[in-house]
Amino acid sequence: MAEDAQAGADRTHGRDESRMERADRRWQELMQEIRVAQTGVQVILGFLLTVAFTPHFQGLGQTDKTIYVVTVVLGSLATGALIGPVAFHRIVSGRRIKPQAVVWASRLTFTGLILLLTTLTAALLLVLRVATDDAYVPWLIAGVLAWYLICWFALPLWARFRYTDSE
Repeated sequence: MAEDAQAGADRTHGRDESRMERADRRWQELMQEIRVAQTGVQVILGFLLTVAFTPHFQGLGQTDKTIYVVTVVLGSLATGALIGPVAFHRIVSGRRIKPQAVVWASRLTFTGLILLLTTLTAALLLVLRVATDDAYVPWLIAGVLAWYLICWFALPLWARFRYTDSE
């Protein structure tokens, strides 16, 4: 009887799913999102890791080499955060804590997106510094960063506040 009451209490507005069904659905959605982000961060990190072995790298100034090192570290951290949910799931699988696993995996994914944002911005800074000496490089970086912030955060937050029911 108490289980039936709990199952009814677990039902959400708009969907007829239990707490565990919701966790399963959210986990699957999160894994799809992570697949997209993981691919991007792994490709950029792979390219970054090869740069140090090119002849042109040795001719870079210390500032550019420092930007490179910071970019590689950021890319490595982003990779770790975006792969973390997979390891998390593997370690806690079967322990009946999927709702909590979804919360932690979401946090790792969001952290990974922030790190990916910084990696992409730092990589763009490095490339534009090497490719051109023009004074407009900081403006280009600021414009691209603004674009990332709009696409990744401002637009979703706007939609969240604009279209979420206040019940």
